[in-house]
Amino acid sequence: MKSENVKDRINLASPHMSDEGYEMQYIKEAFDTNWIAPLGENVNEFERELALKVGSKSAAALTSGTAAIHLALKAVGVGEGDVVFCPTLTFSATANPIIYQNATPVFIDSDFETWNMSPKALEEAFDLYPDVKAVIVVHLYGLSADIDKIMDLCKKQNVAIIEDAAESLGTYYKGQHTGTFGDYGIFSFNGNKIITTSGGGMLVSNNEEGIAKARFWATQSRDQARHYQHSELGFNYRMSNVVAGIGRGQLKVLSERVAKKNSIYEFYRRELSELEGVEFMPNNKWDLPNYWLSCMTLTGNIRPIDIMEALEKENIESRPVWKPMHMQPFYEKYDFVGGGASEKLFEDGVCLPSDTKMTDGDLERVVRIIKGLWKD
Repeated sequence: MKSENVKDRINLASPHMSDEGYEMQYIKEAFDTNWIAPLGENVNEFERELALKVGSKSAAALTSGTAAIHLALKAVGVGEGDVVFCPTLTFSATANPIIYQNATPVFIDSDFETWNMSPKALEEAFDLYPDVKAVIVVHLYGLSADIDKIMDLCKKQNVAIIEDAAESLGTYYKGQHTGTFGDYGIFSFNGNKIITTSGGGMLVSNNEEGIAKARFWATQSRDQARHYQHSELGFNYRMSNVVAGIGRGQLKVLSERVAKKNSIYEFYRRELSELEGVEFMPNNKWDLPNYWLSCMTLTGNIRPIDIMEALEKENIESRPVWKPMHMQPFYEKYDFVGGGASEKLFEDGVCLPSDTKMTDGDLERVVRIIKGLWKD
C-alpha cells in the first residue's frame, strides 16, 4: 500500500494499466504468435474496437496523434501555401503538421465559455482569409468545443474540419463522441492521456476510402507489386502489434478512467472553488467532458506560479495552461485572430494533478497545500 509520506510523488497524469491485466493478455498473444511487428491481429482489432466505441465507420492505428493530424491534413488536400486555421491555445503537436505540409497556420483565439476555439474569432478569420483550406478544432483538456457553431461556419465556407480529440477520448458533445463530427478526427494514446499505448494515435473517419488511403501512406506508400514500388511519398506511421495490444486492454477500462477523472475534478471544485479568485474550467450543458486534466484560473493575489512552486516543493507535479501558439518563438510570425482570451487563460491558468491512480489521501494532500497559500 502506498505511504502517505509527503515525499511520495504525485504525477500530473501518468500511465495506468488495468488491474485485470487485459493489456498483458493481448501482448502475450502477440509474442506467442510471433506477430510482434509491424502489424497483426491486435492492430486490426484495435482499429475496429476504437471505431465501434466512438461511433466512426473506420480507423487507422498510427504511431502518434501528431501522425494522425498530418495524414488528416494530407487527406483533405492541404498542401504548399494553403491556409489552415488552428486554435492558438493548444499543444504544438496540433500546429506542427501544418508546417510538415508546407502550409500556413493562422491561429484562432479561444473564448472563456469553452476554453476552445471561439466561433466569433473563427467567423472573423473567414472574413480575413476566405480561401482557407481546412480548420483544425481542438477539444482542450477534455472539454468539448462548441462544435455545432464551428461546423456551421465551416460548412458555409465548404472547408474541411479536422478534430484534434487527443485529450478528449470519452468526451461527448450532445451525446456524440468528440472526434466524430468533422471530416477526420484524431486521438492520442501518449503516456499521459486518459488511456495509453505508451505512444500512439488513431485517425478516424466515416470516409472509409480516406482511411484506407491514410493506411497506405502510413506504410511507406508501398504499391501492390511483387517488388518494392512506391508511386507516392510515404511515411513510417503504422502502429505496432504489441503497442496495439496495450491499446485494446486500455480501451476496456476507458469508462473507469473517465469516471475517476470526473471524481478528481469534482473533488477539486468542491474543495477549492470558494477560495478567493478561483474559478474552474467551464462546464456547458451540451458538454459531457472526460476532464483529462482538472484546471482552474486565478485572478487574485495568489498566482499560478505560487501553486506550482508550493506543490513542487512537496514532490507534486502541476503545470501551466498551454502557452498559446502565437506567443511561441517558432510561430509568432504567423497571424493571430482574436481578442486575447487565450493569453489570459495562459496567464491565469494552472493544471492540477489529475492522475487516475491518485488516492483520496493524495487529493486531500494537494488541496491542503493549496488552501495553505490562502492562510499565509
